[in-house]
Amino acid sequence: MSEAGSKLISSARQALAYARGEAKEGFVAHVPEEVDVKAIRKSLGLTQPEFSLRFGFDIRAVQDWEQKRRKPERSARVLLTVIAREPEAVSRALSE
Repeated sequence: MSEAGSKLISSARQALAYARGEAKEGFVAHVPEEVDVKAIRKSLGLTQPEFSLRFGFDIRAVQDWEQKRRKPERSARVLLTVIAREPEAVSRALSE
């Protein structure tokens, strides 16, 4: 097996161990404390209703986040971070 192939298999094993909660070292997810929901939405050229429908958010939550009345929960911040970086991947994953 090539060196690149060995590294890929090792990385996949580490990711699986992390997902199972078995990893003590290695990959550490960075979840930002603050996410600019309005900037993410606008960068995609979507209205609040369009953004809400496309990514499964409640419209009121999006409005509250954008107006700083509420802060997205940790899991929402994770999803928003992925949307900011890979919106098409999220759209594909959430499509029926």
